[in-house]
Amino acid sequence: MALVMRSLWTLEREMAAAATTTTRATQCLFGFNHRAPPLPPLASLLLRRRTGGALAVRMASSDAAAPQLSATVAVPGAAAPVRVVAAPGLREADFSKAVDSALFRRWLENLQSEKGVLTYGKLSLRQILIQGVDMFGERVGFLKFKADIVDEETKAKVPGIVFARGPAVAVLILLESKGQTYAVLTEQARVPIGKFILELPAGMLDDEKGDFVGTAVREVEEETGIKLNLEDMVDLTALLDPATGCKMFPSPGGCDEEIGLFLYRGHVDEETIKALQGKETGLRDHGELIKLRVVQYDQLWRSTADAKALCAIALYEMAKKEGILPSPHGGLSVNL
Repeated sequence: MALVMRSLWTLEREMAAAATTTTRATQCLFGFNHRAPPLPPLASLLLRRRTGGALAVRMASSDAAAPQLSATVAVPGAAAPVRVVAAPGLREADFSKAVDSALFRRWLENLQSEKGVLTYGKLSLRQILIQGVDMFGERVGFLKFKADIVDEETKAKVPGIVFARGPAVAVLILLESKGQTYAVLTEQARVPIGKFILELPAGMLDDEKGDFVGTAVREVEEETGIKLNLEDMVDLTALLDPATGCKMFPSPGGCDEEIGLFLYRGHVDEETIKALQGKETGLRDHGELIKLRVVQYDQLWRSTADAKALCAIALYEMAKKEGILPSPHGGLSVNL
């Protein structure tokens, strides 16, 4: 028995020595001195740089010996690169797409914008934890992460849980018919709130071009069958003070979504109003099961709990009061 124990002890010593030799060789290979923490065997380093120096990413990945993926991002104006880590169980491919996504880059840029949280040096970003990624085809649709942001004076952490989904649009469609004004709404199941809800026709921007008005026109046609003219669209959020960013933020305490609210006014006959009421629309292959509802405009404010609709009403009424709305143009076409 003693002989067996000595053999095991000898084997353990040999394995430890071999591990030390491997670690030193790895450190030598990558130019680290002896005080640097040992790298796990088979570790790989990938360096990627974005043109213009706006974003530099250094990503380290490894095998099961070091399960947490990590990267560093260079935030303009920050004192040092910021470490980004992946939550346990997040795939390396998803982590890489998250760090390189338009959603994440836009959030980093906002940190150093005119009213960015890092602009004045009172707050500092220490680390970012990527918690979840939802892909819409080949692009990142939703991104969930937590940012460790600290008040430099008090050293207290600022709430930093982020659900990133990016910019979106919504359209207040007002149709005049026989002296009455009607609003067109969509009714569909909204799983996050567990209910059906009446909403303005709306949708997310699918690319990085920032074409809010074009997206608004396309979403309206997809969800209602109504074809709008670009030149007749009125950007209600553009009437806000430029310091606001001219977008509406429905839930800035937890979500980065910014919405452009638009107005469209047209004249239709009574048959069109009847044909729109209860019409089933939406892109079925995208899971959109939508039914249209037409309500009198003077009852819209009490007919829906949709924040987009309520904000659009407020902007529309204030713009009318101040006399800054352009005159509406002619009619519109409806696919029935």
